[in-house]
Formats: sequence, C-alpha cells, structure tokens
Amino acid sequence: VQLQAYGGGLVQPGGSLRLSCVTSESTFARYTVAWFRQAPGKDREFAAAYKFAGGYTDIAESVKGRFTISRDNAKKTVYLQMNSLRPEDTAVYFCAAASSVIRSNVASQTAYGYWGQGTLVTVSS
Repeated sequence: VQLQAYGGGLVQPGGSLRLSCVTSESTFARYTVAWFRQAPGKDREFAAAYKFAGGYTDIAESVKGRFTISRDNAKKTVYLQMNSLRPEDTAVYFCAAASSVIRSNVASQTAYGYWGQGTLVTVSS
C-alpha cells in the first residue's frame, strides 16, 4: 500500500489547513488510516484515526475540537481538517494505514505497516 500525504504549508496562528492522504490501493476502504505528527526535536505522536469498519474515529486530546478526520473511499483519500491552528501544531504530518487495528492500539505507531512520506505544516506569524 502506497500512501501520499500532501496539503501542508505555512499558515498563521488561528488559520486552517486540510491535509490529504491518497492511495491507489483498491481495498483502501477496509483499512484503518491514521495521522501522526512529529514536531522538531520531539517524538512522533498520534493525531487522529478513522476506521471504516465500525466507522469510528479517534482524535488525540491535544487536537480534539480543532482537528477532524474524514475519508472518501471513492477517492481513496483520508483528510485531516485542521482549524484554529497553533504554533505548537508545527510538525511534519504523516499518514499511516493498516488492514487490521484493534481500537486500543489505534494510537500506536507500531500498529501501522504502511506510511506516507510526510508533509510539513508550519504555524507561524
């Protein structure tokens, strides 16, 4: 499964961006797809995930209320809508996918076997 993340850029505090994670995988609808982020000098951390089967989404507490995750299976794309961005949201954002993830592991990097290349989001005035 190949994933391509794009949509990053420079945005002012309080602004919005929408990231996209695109795949050509024909069975994409069966996969759990997540977004992780890695700020400069920090460990990679979970941001959001969307599991199609069961239809649940998980959002990290640090971004809850500001970020939403959605997917369009016909376009084989998962989106991360980021609103009210803060300087601390500055990071490289990665999308990841797995064919089977139990809900208790959805925020764990090791649950995902497929990763995109990352897209940089910079929040600064």
